[in-house]
Amino acid sequence: MTLNNDNIDKDKLLEQFLRIGLDERTARNTVANNKVTANLSAVIHEAGVLDGCDRAVGNLLYSVATKYPANALIHRPILLDYITSNKVKTPAQLEAAFSFFSAAGSEIRLNEFESACGVGVEVSVEEIEQTVNEVFEERKNEILEQRYRTNVGDLFGQLRKKHPWADPKIVKQFIDSKLFELLGERTVADNEKIAKKKKEKPAKVDDKLAATVAPKQPPSEEDLNPYLIFPQPEDNYKVHTEVFFSNGTILRCCNTRELLEKHLKATGGRVLTRFPPEPNGYLHIGHAKAMFVDFGLAKERGGGCYLRYDDTNPEAEKKEYIDHIEEIVKWMGWEPFKITYASDYFQELYELAVELIRRGHAYVDHQTPDEIKEYREKKMNSPWRDRPIAESLKLFDEMKQGLIEEGKATLRMKQDMQSENFNMYDLIAYRIKFTPHPHAGDKWCIYPSYDYAHCTVDSLENITHSLCTLEFETRRASYYWLLHALDLYQPYVWEYSRLNVSNNVLSKRKLNRLVTEKWVDSWDDPRLLTLAGLRRKGVTSTAINAFVRGMGITRSDCSLIRFDRLEYHIREELNRTAARAMVVLQPLKVVITNFENGSILDLDAKKWPEAQGDEASAFYKVPFSNIVYIEQSDFRLKDSKDYYGLAPGKSVLLRYAYPIKCTDVILADDKETVLEIRAEYDASKKSKPKGVLHWVAQPSPGIKPLNVEVRLYDKLFLSENPAELDDWLADLNPHSKVVLPSAFAVPELRNAVVGDTFQFERLGYFTVDKDSTPEKLVFNRTVTLRDSYKSSK
Repeated sequence: MTLNNDNIDKDKLLEQFLRIGLDERTARNTVANNKVTANLSAVIHEAGVLDGCDRAVGNLLYSVATKYPANALIHRPILLDYITSNKVKTPAQLEAAFSFFSAAGSEIRLNEFESACGVGVEVSVEEIEQTVNEVFEERKNEILEQRYRTNVGDLFGQLRKKHPWADPKIVKQFIDSKLFELLGERTVADNEKIAKKKKEKPAKVDDKLAATVAPKQPPSEEDLNPYLIFPQPEDNYKVHTEVFFSNGTILRCCNTRELLEKHLKATGGRVLTRFPPEPNGYLHIGHAKAMFVDFGLAKERGGGCYLRYDDTNPEAEKKEYIDHIEEIVKWMGWEPFKITYASDYFQELYELAVELIRRGHAYVDHQTPDEIKEYREKKMNSPWRDRPIAESLKLFDEMKQGLIEEGKATLRMKQDMQSENFNMYDLIAYRIKFTPHPHAGDKWCIYPSYDYAHCTVDSLENITHSLCTLEFETRRASYYWLLHALDLYQPYVWEYSRLNVSNNVLSKRKLNRLVTEKWVDSWDDPRLLTLAGLRRKGVTSTAINAFVRGMGITRSDCSLIRFDRLEYHIREELNRTAARAMVVLQPLKVVITNFENGSILDLDAKKWPEAQGDEASAFYKVPFSNIVYIEQSDFRLKDSKDYYGLAPGKSVLLRYAYPIKCTDVILADDKETVLEIRAEYDASKKSKPKGVLHWVAQPSPGIKPLNVEVRLYDKLFLSENPAELDDWLADLNPHSKVVLPSAFAVPELRNAVVGDTFQFERLGYFTVDKDSTPEKLVFNRTVTLRDSYKSSK
């Protein structure tokens, strides 16, 4: 009978969690959650309670594993020492410790910590009893009226204000005892549920008035400066990560004073970060967050951010992508400190790999990819793991010279095949690829892996803060293991939550498939959330950065961000910057029978809602003639009370012009399709219809208005999270792109150029597309006028 190693590991973890006093249900739920399991295992190792501890201490350790602030890991050993020595022993003290460490920065004073957490403060039973009596006396009438429906939490809160460090169990005993003393046994009435009263709807308040009256909460310090959570470069000698090995040893990751001083001398103490995209596709909105973190931190600290191409895979990389990335980074408003390539360091990386072999930390392996996968799943060593160092050195040199076939050998790091972290299972450092490199040419036929190159190049470039998304968190152990094995400087590593937006996909593999299989038109298709696609759609870098900043720089899993939250920031930006104009998407002809045929009036229309009469530049001329066009959707044959469009016998106001009244309708032979409307206009403007319509008129007799093409873009996928679907392509929205080739526009738009953005009144925001020609303009819809996010906030 073959036992499953995973089950054995889980059984061991379950036993360990039960030994620290967790109840079985909590322990089993923890084992089922890989992230919490890893955190709790690390805390147990760090606290030195592998043989178990009492339940009170264990529960506090569990809280540390699940709630401890990620920006204060260097202080966690201090807190664990206080817990295991029973100096911090209540949940209230623990929460105070979390708050203290989260705000403390890199340096702390123990006396301030102890004061903030009530260390050494003992609240006697007599003090608790006396305070409970005082609280009950103060609220006696209320308690007698509400009896056992009294909010006990309020009583607890009142007592906590006077004795924040009192033992909550003793407090509860006295409160329960006092309630019984005052009220006696529960009655039948005490157990009856009271029917909830329906809440009255609050009176509707004018939004503008509310905005002027309601006081705004001042922004927090983190809102004003989200980069406060990151330490200074000179603090990078402290332990903030621990790597646990299966033999019981622990690697406490930190720099020696000598390494740190050498690093600080090279950098002058400046913050250096890096934005390291792989040039195998176009950047998307998730990269906008990475840029905000990497470039933003460097800018805020007066440092620099490398734009470093992670070009270790020559098969997937193209110069098109390299050029795009550099251009789009600058469009987003960021200026690289230097532009580098991982391939710039191929010689140094090779020499370090040789040194790694010499130190006994790497070996040449001949397993196939399938064999490597199988052995890793079974936690089994490769048959070649313990081959002589000299043999691996010789074989690695033969790999470099192209004497070994592709796929017949790899260089693997000798890490820990029994580790609980699968990213320590002897990761591949080098593989053979007889493929020319876009940047390095044909000099190399062996290429480093991401896991080998990323951390070493970080160190070679003296990066102070290596920042990445949370899916790389499990790679942190391998990152530090390699730098430690080579005695290299170790940057500060920190992971933040990934940005995922609803109704779209951000996986480069999925994006590549959408483009190559022609599900979308190109990498800059406005339906994609690539930055090029968003720009083509008319979205500004300012709006994208505002959206990203609103997400914050946290480790919390934000899950899926609603697409309309992004649209909110787009509207906020375009409402200030986009001039107004009138365009009719699906024109319906209206002949004004009482306006002289051939006569043209030039009327003033506003480019901006707040335009004043004396601001000539804030207006544009719009011709008014006896033939105008309105939207087909703005006319009905049957009127109704809730309809404000045009109907037989009904009047509407043509914006910036005159009221018109429908006098006749010309129908097609099917007696349903409306071909033309006859109307009369009110030159005196005495009539005051409720409905206001946008319109476009013939600019001169017999000449149709400016014909433009309008593309209406909607969400690319029907489901909020298509990436979770097995057949995600089947979820594509068939109406994500609707082309209207025969829209009419006011003459003002004739000279618009690619990238110009307008608000088409009553329709939304639109931008001029690059497919426009001198003969015909093409407009992309950026976003509609409706704002569902704002109304739901």
